[in-house]
Amino acid sequence: MRKLLVITGNENKLREAKQILKGIDIESKDVEIPEIQEVNEQVIVEEKIRQALKLLDCEVFVEDTSLCFDALNGLPGPLVKWFLKTVGRRGLVDMLAAFDNKTAYAKCYVGYGRPAQDGKAEKIVVFEGSVKGRIVEPTGESKFGWDPIFLPDGYEKTFAQMTGEEKNSISHRRIALEKFKEYLGKSS
Repeated sequence: MRKLLVITGNENKLREAKQILKGIDIESKDVEIPEIQEVNEQVIVEEKIRQALKLLDCEVFVEDTSLCFDALNGLPGPLVKWFLKTVGRRGLVDMLAAFDNKTAYAKCYVGYGRPAQDGKAEKIVVFEGSVKGRIVEPTGESKFGWDPIFLPDGYEKTFAQMTGEEKNSISHRRIALEKFKEYLGKSS
């Protein structure tokens, strides 16, 4: 069984990754990696991988999530965790109060890195998953910050109202992790 190290201190993300990447031995390490302030998610994830590879000499993967409001040209995007810390879920909903357009999309970027070895350069690959939906009044309880306000298109439940299995079957994280899993199967 292939063994990978995910760089996260978030037990919820780890649990979802293990559920989605069944058949891969995943261990986590909470490593302090400075996160650059950037609106381009791919740049953020690539830099996280570079920093992790400097600290650890093994295959690693990282994940970064964005919540993007169409009315705000993609904001808060990858800055959503700072928005949540400062204005909370209610503040995120209120940011769209002046707009008729409540559409949004959730994005997940999974970055994989392999250290340089046998004369080969380090390898960094990024996988993206995206789910469209809309922002609604907070509904349901969740351990994930913005799940109660995101209603995916075609569903009548927010991510927070769904069971873990329901959410994992359609989520942006699942899409990105499935692409990653497929890549690992081809590159073994």
